[in-house]
Amino acid sequence: MTLQQVVVLFVLAVLVVLLIRGHQAPAHVFTGAAAVLLFLNFITLEQVLKDFSNSGLLTVAALLLVSVALDKSHLLDVFADRIVHGGYRWALLKLTLATSAYSAFLNNTAVVASLIGPLRASREHSASRLLLPMCYAASIGGILTLVGTSTNLLVNTFVISRGGPPLQMFDLLPVGLLILATTTLTMVMLYPRMLPQRDAAEDAPEGYFLEARVNPGSNLVGRSVHDSGLRNLRHLFLSEILRGDRLIAAVEPDEVIAADDVLVFAGDITRLDVLARFDGLTMYSQRQGLPINNLVEVIVAAHAHIAHHTVRAVSFRSQFDAAVVAIRRGERRLPGSIGNTTLEVGDVLVLAVGKDFEKRNNLTRNFVIVSRPSLSKYINPHQGVVAVLAFAVVIGLSAFGVMDLLKGLLLLLAGFLVFGFVRPAELRRNMPFDLILIIGSALVLSDVMLDTGTAKLLSASLLYVFEPFGPMGALASVLLLTWLLTELMSNNAAAALAFPIAMAVAEKVGAQPAPFVMAALYGASASFLTPYGYQTNLMVMAPGRYAFSDYLRAGAPVALVYLSTALITIPFFFPFKV
Repeated sequence: MTLQQVVVLFVLAVLVVLLIRGHQAPAHVFTGAAAVLLFLNFITLEQVLKDFSNSGLLTVAALLLVSVALDKSHLLDVFADRIVHGGYRWALLKLTLATSAYSAFLNNTAVVASLIGPLRASREHSASRLLLPMCYAASIGGILTLVGTSTNLLVNTFVISRGGPPLQMFDLLPVGLLILATTTLTMVMLYPRMLPQRDAAEDAPEGYFLEARVNPGSNLVGRSVHDSGLRNLRHLFLSEILRGDRLIAAVEPDEVIAADDVLVFAGDITRLDVLARFDGLTMYSQRQGLPINNLVEVIVAAHAHIAHHTVRAVSFRSQFDAAVVAIRRGERRLPGSIGNTTLEVGDVLVLAVGKDFEKRNNLTRNFVIVSRPSLSKYINPHQGVVAVLAFAVVIGLSAFGVMDLLKGLLLLLAGFLVFGFVRPAELRRNMPFDLILIIGSALVLSDVMLDTGTAKLLSASLLYVFEPFGPMGALASVLLLTWLLTELMSNNAAAALAFPIAMAVAEKVGAQPAPFVMAALYGASASFLTPYGYQTNLMVMAPGRYAFSDYLRAGAPVALVYLSTALITIPFFFPFKV
């Protein structure tokens, strides 16, 4: 063992410990390790710059930015409303297959986030019996295509950096479909008895209150709250109706809506698109002639001259080129309409702002700007359909070799910007800086591990137990190692550490690298046993009211079937010898 190998092993050991402990962000840990190796001259600055400008890395970044626009589509909401009808096994089968199909092309974190709310609201099945299988299906769907998850693109980036042939869009599909089939069958057979039936905790509405006026020509006029579909809205709750000088609190389902009623809602300010679906509902900001897709969250500052005045008296449009969309004072309901609300220091407002908002010189005297919340869905549902169809065209052109994927994604992103599907501010907020640092630094680590022989050293230790079983034993060793790593740390980190070892194992046993690279790729998406191995697992923990033991009990059979299917099928589609 050389001195270089000792140093590299020490750096890797520190990196693994820090990643498992989770006290530091993975981006900081990987960047720090790469910086140490650069400082020690284990890699040249030119190679580091080359790694950070890798086309695969740029493709990952472009895909995640494009997904900002795709995530705003209503398609998942519509699907969730219809998919879980029927008996539990039938609903579970439809949910698993549909979620996997979406996750094969859309960011699986966004898929899970979009489905949590609708599934929690299901009247036919408990959320605790839907959310975990949906989460697992999203992870499994990610292994169906090259763009299914950033981990696939990360591994592809490693392959390209080592001079190998890049993965094509559907190279992962045959093995992925078999894994999907076996794991889906496992969940459908076992989960009716395995997953707990828990009543969801009552959700308190969020502290924002917003209002919408019913126009005289609206088709809501003369219909009851229940019949109009306003009773069971997701994300927003109809709390009161203002009818002239009369306040109707505790709105009953049979309350008939009248023209010029002011409907007061509590809930998620980023889901104004829910109200936009109703004919003849006009929000306060729209009556001021301002759009509701450019929002700014502010706090009324100390000594603000607008304090102690009503919203209407302040004349927000003339003073600030803005209108109040929603208002919050602690968690209590403010009486009356938005226009008649007297502002106090510390009130939190969400403003719809015009082009001149930033130019007003009285902003800092009156407000502390907190954030710029984005509407999570398109106000016009047709935009979502167009965005998804445009993305499908780019994927199709890439799959058939007509257009390079990176070029197509960049053109699509430019189109989204030009036609207003996404704004520059949204892209800045969602720029995946951490993932870029992880991928670039991981490429540096991979190069150093392979060039110094450290990967061969680790592969020899790994094969000490598995080598007697031939190439299948070697393949199992890479698959199990990656799976264990992904249960302990993020899937991208697991793939980054496993890839150079997989390459060295392939060389050690004299086989093609492809099956071992695929073992690292599929193994990195096999996090099912803990809520902490992958972020989507953690996302459903609180909404589903799951305990750690629920993941162990429900995830163990899925993990076993997943890994067994991968081990058996990978050599068939990616043979050891050409």
